[in-house]
Amino acid sequence: MIHSTRTARALGVVAMGSALALALSGCGRDDTGGGGEDGAASSPGITDDSITLGITTPLSGATAGPGTCTVAGLVAYMGERNDEGGIEFGDGNTRTVEIEAWDDAYDPQKALQNFQQNNSDVFAFTSGLGTPTNRAYREAAIDQEVPQVLIQTGDPLFSDQAESPWQIGFVPTYMNEGAAFGEMLAESGEDITVAVLYQNDDYGEGYLEGFQEAIDGTGVEIVEELTYEATDTSVDAQLTELAGTDADVFFNAMSITPLVISSIEKTKELGWSPSWFLPSNTSSPAAILDPAGANADDGFYSVSFAKAPQSPAYAEDEDVQTFLTSLEEYSGEYTTTPDFPHCMWSYMVGATLEEAFMNMEEPTRDSFMEALRGISGLEAPLMLEGTSVDTTQDGQPAVSSLVVQKYNGAGYDTAESFG
Repeated sequence: MIHSTRTARALGVVAMGSALALALSGCGRDDTGGGGEDGAASSPGITDDSITLGITTPLSGATAGPGTCTVAGLVAYMGERNDEGGIEFGDGNTRTVEIEAWDDAYDPQKALQNFQQNNSDVFAFTSGLGTPTNRAYREAAIDQEVPQVLIQTGDPLFSDQAESPWQIGFVPTYMNEGAAFGEMLAESGEDITVAVLYQNDDYGEGYLEGFQEAIDGTGVEIVEELTYEATDTSVDAQLTELAGTDADVFFNAMSITPLVISSIEKTKELGWSPSWFLPSNTSSPAAILDPAGANADDGFYSVSFAKAPQSPAYAEDEDVQTFLTSLEEYSGEYTTTPDFPHCMWSYMVGATLEEAFMNMEEPTRDSFMEALRGISGLEAPLMLEGTSVDTTQDGQPAVSSLVVQKYNGAGYDTAESFG
């Protein structure tokens, strides 16, 4: 059961002395807590037998669907590893991985509280959804030298090593996604009109910035752009105004699932049938396009770096089958239905963390960050051909490569061109 203020999910067998070990590895960094072969003092949240990771993410509210998925995939991946006996770390110890998740309901203040109340009990924070929520505790994480890594926000701030030495994002930046959309339109060589609706924050502005840069000097023209607030319950007024432009393309930089669904429904009601560009996190066929009655003939485009289990193209894919089995076996408390790409992304986060764990030579946060920053060319499970994990590029998240895809009525196919 998911509680409204705190949800904890423990994986694997925890040693009886875990609580004592955690206490001893706190502020004093005493050598009695899980030291490596050289006796280095452990950071909080790690013993000789286990490591604990924390996630603050929306498990309730309008973004609960994708938020729940940010935990489910990681729980599934680490559940597999724990059943195999754990992960052998670079210091020679084999450890199980525990996951604790707390609901922030996409509220920055709650996210900060979750960090403040739990940062001394976990080794690192990871995978959580949201730009405002992750930003809420960013400065505190830097000040207290707590890793905030492989989080699910496209905010480039988290991938600037000089400004955020204890952080790195996982998914491509909003600019990366917006640019991919713009490049596809520009490469068509056609004169195309575009209407834009974007979230009035760094999320929406990032998408628009990347898109504008990609179409600069081309035949692609933005004829009108409007904003909405993440707290809005309706965008009907904006849609009515944008429909009046009769633009060829609707660039919808929106993060709120119910609003995307209602937007698709409203444009049909208005008789406007543009091609759509949707962010990767709000483009799910099962959770958004199908419920909205989206017409594939209109042309719905998005970007991805992960195989979609719903797509017929991956029905027999070995990675997908393993993922679905693990999700069913280990993630029932969260979800066993990967309706949002965040389920696949958090599974990949698990594989990326495992790579770092296997290369960290000491049970410390410093050693972990060094190992994490050295990953290049990792083809994590579920990654699309042509994409990989690379944490060595300053200013870029762990994944910066993308494939533009087009909705086919059941899933997504690679889009070779626009139209």
